[in-house]
This record gives sequence, structure tokens and C-alpha cells, in this order.
Amino acid sequence: QVQVVESGGGLVQAGGSLNLSCVVSGSTISIGWYRQVPGKGRELIALILNNGRAHYSESMKERFTISRANANTVYLRAKTVKPGDTCVYYCNAKTSWSSDWGQGAQVTVSS
Repeated sequence: QVQVVESGGGLVQAGGSLNLSCVVSGSTISIGWYRQVPGKGRELIALILNNGRAHYSESMKERFTISRANANTVYLRAKTVKPGDTCVYYCNAKTSWSSDWGQGAQVTVSS
């Protein structure tokens, strides 16, 4: 099991940008970002493999960008956020033996 800690989020104005960070404590196969609207399941936004390759959900790739500073720190950026982007954003780290989640970062987009 690895520790996963998200930071960033909070209140963002519609049309602005969103920046989230995720720090993972150990070695991973992939680190990904998901989001969850109340009453619905977690939805994949994007993930980045340990070789640096990124994969995006088709519906998210236009406005979201995943990147990494190193093997343990991954960022999620979104441009032109909308009120519909209001939800909790989660970071997930997959290893050979576990799938570990952070506590989540609430993002509220004001119109």
C-alpha cells in the first residue's frame, strides 16, 4: 500500500483554470485522476504510466491535462472550467498489489 495525498482545488471561477497535485509515497504502475459527482460512481479523467505515457478519457481530453514532475508527483490541470466540473477529484495509485486512493479534493466552480 502507498500513501496518496491530493492538494489544490477549492473555489474556482467559471472560465478559469484548475490545478491539482498528487504526491504518492512509493513505486507505482500508474497514477490517475478521477472525479465523482454526488450520487454517481468515480469517473476516470486521465492516468499516467510509470513510463510517462498518458491516457485520457475521451470525454475529458479536450480540457484536462495530466503531467508529472517525477515518478511520485502528478498534476492535473483543467482549462475553462464550468459549474459542471464541481465535484470531488481523487488521485489513485496502482501498484502490483494495491489500488490506493487519496482523500479527495473538493472543487467548486462558481458561475
